[in-house]
Amino acid sequence: MKTPLEWLIRYGSRTMEALEVVYGEPRDRTVALNLVRALRTAAVDGTIYLGYPVLASADERVPVDALLVGAQHGLVAFQLGGAEPHNREEWDARKSEQDRLYAALESNLGRHDSLRQGRRLAVTIETVTVFPSRVAPPKEITEGHFCGLDDVGLLVSGFPGLDATVLRALQAALQRVTTIKPPKKRAGVRTASSRGGVLKEIEKGIANLDHWQKRAAIETPDGPQRIRGLAGSGKTIVLALKAAYLHAQHPDWTIAVTFHTRSLYQQFEDLVTRFSFEHIGDKPDFERLRLMHAWGGSDRDGVYTTLARASGATPRDFLYGRSMYGSDSAFQGVCRELLAVTATSNPTPTFDAILIDEAQDLPPEFFQLVYRFTADPKRIIWAYDELQKLSEAAMPSTRELFGTDERGNDLVNLSAGDGEARRDIILPVCYRNSPWALATAHSLGFGLYSSQGLVQHFDEPSLWREIGYRVVSGELEGGKHVTLERDPESTPDYFPRLITRDDAVTLEEFANPEEQDNWVATQITANLSNDELERDDVLIVLPNAYTSKSRAQAIIQALARHGVAGHLAGVTTSRDEIFRKNSVAIAHIYRAKGNEAPMVYVLDSQYAIQGPDLITRRNTLFTAITRSRAWVRICCSGPIAAQLRDEVASIKSKAFQLKFKVPTPAELGKMRKIHRDRTQVELASIKRATDGLKDFLKAIEREELDIETLPPEMRTKLARLLREGPREEDDDQS
Repeated sequence: MKTPLEWLIRYGSRTMEALEVVYGEPRDRTVALNLVRALRTAAVDGTIYLGYPVLASADERVPVDALLVGAQHGLVAFQLGGAEPHNREEWDARKSEQDRLYAALESNLGRHDSLRQGRRLAVTIETVTVFPSRVAPPKEITEGHFCGLDDVGLLVSGFPGLDATVLRALQAALQRVTTIKPPKKRAGVRTASSRGGVLKEIEKGIANLDHWQKRAAIETPDGPQRIRGLAGSGKTIVLALKAAYLHAQHPDWTIAVTFHTRSLYQQFEDLVTRFSFEHIGDKPDFERLRLMHAWGGSDRDGVYTTLARASGATPRDFLYGRSMYGSDSAFQGVCRELLAVTATSNPTPTFDAILIDEAQDLPPEFFQLVYRFTADPKRIIWAYDELQKLSEAAMPSTRELFGTDERGNDLVNLSAGDGEARRDIILPVCYRNSPWALATAHSLGFGLYSSQGLVQHFDEPSLWREIGYRVVSGELEGGKHVTLERDPESTPDYFPRLITRDDAVTLEEFANPEEQDNWVATQITANLSNDELERDDVLIVLPNAYTSKSRAQAIIQALARHGVAGHLAGVTTSRDEIFRKNSVAIAHIYRAKGNEAPMVYVLDSQYAIQGPDLITRRNTLFTAITRSRAWVRICCSGPIAAQLRDEVASIKSKAFQLKFKVPTPAELGKMRKIHRDRTQVELASIKRATDGLKDFLKAIEREELDIETLPPEMRTKLARLLREGPREEDDDQS
C-alpha cells in the first residue's frame, strides 16, 4: 500500500493523512523525537527526515537536524537549538547557523532545473531553530524563525505549500537520486516507439526513490540492519546511497562496502562517487569508504584478506581453498579457518560499519568474521534476494548467520522500538523487471508448472506478499491452493504503458545450439540496426559456468559473421568489467549476477530443468531472467527443451498468474532432500546407480535378463518399491 505521500506524488492529490518519519542520525535523537511529537500534535503532514544527510556549501559541510517536506507546508529545515541564547552574540551565532543552512539548501536545490522558475527557486525555503521552551529573539533578527517546541506546529502550519509537480521534483532532489539517471544520452534514438525510445522513457521513470527505498537508504540503526528485496528492487542503489550518507555523516569512520560478484566494483564505484558529490560536493575518501570484494585477491584487497592480515594470519587464495574444500565451499572453508585462528583473541575492530550486497552468496562464517571485526554497536547492513542464492532455496536466519552468545541468545536481533530506525526492511517494488518477466522467473524458479511438481518454496508463504504479489484466490497456507499475481502497487506504471507482455518475455526453441546461436546473432544485429539499442544494452547469459568458454567462443563467431563484436566477461575483459561500449557482453551466470541490461538473451536454458542439483539449476534460470530491464529471450535447444517450452506456455496461458498448492513443512523438507546440492562423491554414486539401472532395463528389454532370475530378496524389494514407492518416514523428518 502506498503512503499518502506516494499517492500525492503519483496522482496529484493534495490530501495528506499523516506525518511520515524517516529515522536518520540527528545530533540529538531525544530532542528530534520531541520535535516529531510536537508536529504530530499539531497535525502537520508530510515527510520529516531526522538527521538528513549533510549538505555541502562552498567551503563547509552543513548538518541538518531535521528536514520536513510536504504538499501543505512546503520545505522546512530545522536546527535543534538546545539552551536559549543569553545575549546578542549568541543569538547572532544561531542566526548564522540558519543562514548557512539556507545557503546550502538554496545552492543544492538551485542546481536542478526542475526546481527553478526563471531566476528564482520554485520552492520557498523555511529555516527554523527549535528550543525546548518558548523564546523571544531580538527584534533586529528578521530572517529565519525561532520558537519553542510548543509553538513549532502552529508556526509550520502557516508556511506555504507546494503543488504536485514541484513536490515531485523536490523529492527527487532531496532523496539524492537525480544522479541515478544513467549518463547515457541515447543520442542515436530517432523513433520514440523503438526499443531505444522506450528505454529513454523507462530510465526517466526510475529516477525517484520510492517510499521503501528512501527509508532504507537513510535509516541506519545503532546496530545491524537487513534489507530484502527482489532482483531489481534497488538494493544496490540503496546500499550505495547509504554508504555515501554514512561517509558524509562520519568522515572519520572506516566503512566497507562489499559484495560477491567482482563486476560490482564498477557499479559501486560509479554510484558511491556520484552520491558523494551530491552529499559533500567532492569525491569520497576511498581510504575511509572502502569498496572491497568479499574475498579479495593478489591484485586487490578484500574483506577476508584484510581481516586475515589484521589478525596476523596468512590470507588464503582460491587455489588453496579449492584444494582443501572444493570449489563450491572454498570461501566458506578459508573463513572457517580464520574464525578458528581468531576465536581466542579479542581483535581490534577493523570497520566502524560494513555494508554487504549479495549476502545470499556469502557463507555464515563470513558474517561471523565481519561481526568479530566490526566495532560496537555492530553496524552491519546486509542486503539479499531470496532466490538469488544460486545453490539453495533460502537465506539463513540471523542465528545461523551470526551465531549466539554464551547464554544461547542470538547475537543479532532485528526488532526495533518506537522512534527507532527499522532493522528489517523489505523492498517490494521491482523497477528492473517487467511483471511478466518476474512472474515467469518465479514460475520457472520454483517449478510451479513443471511436470515434476514444485522444486522449492519459501519457508514462510507470507513472503509472497512482502515481495509484491497479491492473492487472487485461495490461501497462503501450507496444504492450501492459491492463485497469485503481481500487485499493481508493486509494478511501476511504465511497464504496462510502454511494453507489451507478449514482447516482454518470449521462449525460443531450437533443434541444436548452432541454430540457437545463429538466431541470437541475427536478433542482436536487428536490435542494433533497427531497434536503436546499443551494444552495451545487450547481455547474453550462459547458465553453465563450466562450459561458458567453449560456448562463448561459438557465440562470438556467430556474432562476427554479422559484423558484431562480442566478448566473454572476465576472460577477454577484466574480472571487474562486464560491459564494453563497442562489444556485446557474454557472461556466465556468476559473472552476470548483480548486473542488468535492457535486452537479455538467456541461452541453453534447458540446462536448468534437468539434473540432480535442480534447485541450483532453477535458481540459475531465475537469476538469468531477472537480469533483464525490459526484454528477455529464453532460448533452449535439444530434446528436453520441450519441457521448458511447456512451462513457459503454462504461465502465459494463465495470464502470468501463479497457481499452485502451498507445500507443508514436511513437503518442503522432502523437496530439499530430493533436489539439494550434492557432493562430487554423491553425484558419482548417483551416476553409477543410474547407469547400472539403465543397463538393467536394457537387458530386460532385449530379453537378455529375466526378472524371475533375480535373487528372491531383490525381486521382493523391487516389487515393493513399484507398488508402494519410496518410504516417507525419513523425508518427514527432514
